[in-house]
Amino acid sequence: MKENTLLEEHTFTCPDPFHLESGDVLPGIRIRYHCSAGSHRGRQVVWICHALTANSNPCDWWPTLVGEGKFFDPSREFIICANVLGSCYGSTQPDSPDFPLITIRDMVQAHELLRRELGLEEIHLLIGGSSGGFQAVEWAISNPSLIKNLCLLACSARISPWATALNESQRMALQADPTFANGAGRQGLAAARSIALLSYRSYEGYCQTQAETCNNVLTATRACSYQQYQGEKLANRFCAYSYYVLTRSLDSHNVGRGRGTPEKALSHITARTLCVGIDSDLLFPLSEIDFMARHIPEAQKQVITSDFGHDGFLLEYEQIIPLLCKFLNLEEVR
Repeated sequence: MKENTLLEEHTFTCPDPFHLESGDVLPGIRIRYHCSAGSHRGRQVVWICHALTANSNPCDWWPTLVGEGKFFDPSREFIICANVLGSCYGSTQPDSPDFPLITIRDMVQAHELLRRELGLEEIHLLIGGSSGGFQAVEWAISNPSLIKNLCLLACSARISPWATALNESQRMALQADPTFANGAGRQGLAAARSIALLSYRSYEGYCQTQAETCNNVLTATRACSYQQYQGEKLANRFCAYSYYVLTRSLDSHNVGRGRGTPEKALSHITARTLCVGIDSDLLFPLSEIDFMARHIPEAQKQVITSDFGHDGFLLEYEQIIPLLCKFLNLEEVR
């Protein structure tokens, strides 16, 4: 029987002033992370970048890929995932809406500090979906020699006006809650989540899962109940201030900032790269996957077919695993 296969939780604290891209300075930072037990030496390092409201334990939110006997097995590879700055799952988090802007580059800078602390000299595979993909592509540009293989799932090289508009709508919902200013904001957070969910799923997905089961109902309620449930579910586990700060971080994403253009920035990536899009993704349509694949040298592009939109990167593991196997030149699906 395998031992020590679950990811262990740790906290890295850096007491030195942390200079943000905006010019603000944090008086030290804290990073919560999960990693495989034991030493990384002699093992391939797989660094997983989490998305917006996830924590640093991918066994929780990606259990179809990460865990004992799964494609990413903590007893085999050295798996690590770090909670981003601004989140409420153990890393430095906001205590007010006036918390400084945290950019995607700031998140990557923090992860660089953690990487050096752990003595990781090479990342065999850096993988991230959605805003986790933002972090991964930014890191691959800022430190190209570090990363051997890069997998970008359902993300982009630059935030789109469409995605920014969705983020601002969610922040408007947060600010419309009169309790947001005094540290609560549960109703606003629930409404923001409901807005976000519409961009994560698709028309076909809702028709499959939330259609009324009786033709004689006076008014449709099943989808309403689902939105209420999902909003309340996030409000029970997440912080409204963190949500506000993290959606602002999404709007900072532009790999071309200070580098000429996004095209020039992507051209600096030296890792073998796989860009994976989802055919029903409303948030990051295939045109954005195409853009990255065209401008990252020798990048491969693959498309997942899904009725569940952007969330397909979490749900369609039966399609993702063979793509990863082929990309990583593994002889068979684990």
